[in-house]
Order: sequence, then C-alpha cells, then structure tokens
Amino acid sequence: MRSTGIDRRQLLLGTGAGLAALAARGPTAFAGDMLALDAQDPLFAAARREADGTHSVVVTGLDGMTRARVPLPDRGHDVAVCPGTGRCLVFARRPGTFAVLFDPLGRSAPVTVTAVPGRHFYGHGAFSPDGRLVFATENDFETSRGVIGVYDLSGETPVRVGEYWSGGIGPHDILPLPDGKTLVVANGGIETHPDRDREKLNIATMRPNIALIDRPSGSILATIEAPAHLHRLSLRHMATGTAGKVWIGGQYEGPRDDAPPLIASLDIASGRLAMHDVPDDLAGRLANYVGSVTLSRDGEVVAASCPRAGKVLYFKAADGSFLAAQNRVDACGLAPLDQGAFLISDGQGGLSDSADPAGAPALLAATPGVAWDNHLVALGPA
Repeated sequence: MRSTGIDRRQLLLGTGAGLAALAARGPTAFAGDMLALDAQDPLFAAARREADGTHSVVVTGLDGMTRARVPLPDRGHDVAVCPGTGRCLVFARRPGTFAVLFDPLGRSAPVTVTAVPGRHFYGHGAFSPDGRLVFATENDFETSRGVIGVYDLSGETPVRVGEYWSGGIGPHDILPLPDGKTLVVANGGIETHPDRDREKLNIATMRPNIALIDRPSGSILATIEAPAHLHRLSLRHMATGTAGKVWIGGQYEGPRDDAPPLIASLDIASGRLAMHDVPDDLAGRLANYVGSVTLSRDGEVVAASCPRAGKVLYFKAADGSFLAAQNRVDACGLAPLDQGAFLISDGQGGLSDSADPAGAPALLAATPGVAWDNHLVALGPA
C-alpha cells in the first residue's frame, strides 16, 4: 500500500477551498460560540462532551480549535450533512428525542427537531438530495418496530410529515445510495425500550439485516440478513462509495470469547453480504465492537474504529482484504482526508492523522477535558 503521508499546507489549500464561497458570506446568527472562519480551513463536525460535563456539537479544524459550537441538551451521536446546502443535523444518542439543525457557518440560528410521542431517535439520519427532507432512524418502542421518520425542514419550523417501516428492529445508521433514490438502513436487530434505558431485550432472538428502501415511496426493496450463525452480530454503522458496495461495521452480542468477523460488505447489484476477517492474532483483541466506518476520499480504503479495543482497522475496498491496524486509545470518529488518510477523533479530546496506516496515528491536537463522541464528519462545499 502506498504511503499516505500528507503535506498539511497542501491539504489546507485543497480541502478547505470548497468552503471558501460559504465562509465569505460570513455568519449572521448563531446560538453558541462562533470564531472567525478561514477560507483555507478544512472543517469537521462532531458531538462531544465538554470539560464541564455539558454536551455540544462542534465545528473544528485540524488544529482542534473550535470554529463553532452549538449547545445540546444531552449527549449527541452522529451529524448528517446536507450535500446541497451544507446544513447539518445532529441527532441525540439513543434513546434521545431531540435533533438540532444548524448551519456550520452560522448563517442561521439552530432549530430543534423533536421526536413525536412513542418514538425516539437512534442517532442517525440522512437528507434528501435537495435538502428539503430528512429521514431519521427511530424506534416505535411500544411495538418494537423500527421506523424511518420523515421530516420536512424547508420551513421555519420542522414538520414530521410521515414515517415508514425500516425493514427490521433497531434501525441505526441510514445512508443515501448514489442513485439518489434509495436509502440503505442498518437494522441492528436489538429490541429496546426507553423505560429500560439502554438494556437489550431480545439478544437470543436477534435478526439484524440491511434494508434497501425506495426513498420516494418508502417501499422495502430488499432485506439482507446476516448469516444465521452471526444472528447476534448487530449491524450498526455504514459507509457507501461509488463502486456499488456498502460497508458495514458490527457489534457482537454473543460470548466474549467468540471472535466473529466484524466488518461486512453488501454488493448492491447481487444482494450478497460478504464478511471480512482480520488476522487471527488480532481477531480476539477487538472487544467485538466497531464504532464507526468510513471510506477514503479516493474510495480505495475502508477504515473502521474499535474504540473499546483502542484500534483503527484498514481494509482494501476492492476486495475487503485486511491492510493494517493502528493503536489509538478510545478512537472512534473517522473522517477522510486527502491522499487516502483519515482524521481520527477519540474520547480523550484528541484529533489524529492516520498518516501511514502501517505506523502510528500522528496526534494533531488535544483538548484537555473534552471527549469526542462516536462520529466525525467532514464538511464539504454547498
């Protein structure tokens, strides 16, 4: 594998250029903290716990400095980014009932989206191509039914305009496919109820799957289940590329001394779900938990974080073969950088550059007292 060392000056000139037009407009209104935005500054968004114990969603640069901060009422999880407008929606961690819509450049005030009674969010969502609608994974907890809540964000006040079945129980991640018409949903298969906090109620009978949904109609196009012997592998986080594959990270709910494969790929055309192994000496040291999955900008490398084991794994996207592993304590958030590298966030306030996956991540910045949450997203041009 080629070296992925990065000239940071070129990264700043290249990756950040797409935001130049947005930054030039300047902030108009923002609830929270806003610092001056550099047009040459690549930006990233993530939820985090602050040093005083409060929670926020933060826009940051490679230097770890806060460019913008929006307070949250409780712990956040993932941030969905609208490809057309650049607006972001951060979701509460399960079983939270809030999401906050914000502009990372502060051109409008944040707006809170609230789940309807009988539903809670699972921490993820996806925008429609035009940015008018957002599709959120939710729990219909009285019937243990996964649903996709549909919200219209085009007006001053968000409106929930409907919902449809997710194709399973415990929908977690949701992403649009490149065709612009299909949503892919990772139904983790775990039954929960907010009255039981985060307790898992159906481990013995789990049936996780990946569902393909027609976005305009809500019709289930296909569901692909994990192999029967892996029915306790909760399919949770995903990444999509342009090569017709969806990459999935799992969290295993079986015996601790089992060492199942934790990474899968779904070939959209054939509907085939393939499992991808790591070397034997690594398989038993991953705590059976993948926290985040993403693809490099060139689509050649898949990165998967194992925060409980303090590792980041790398796979070849062409065939799923294992490439390398790096050690970083409590590393979970992943976002692509240029030249095949990744930005890694961790629960100790650190941001690291994967640099050469055969070596150790290079610490770029650390903010004492804060903890980055599970996911990190790169902010692109609008």
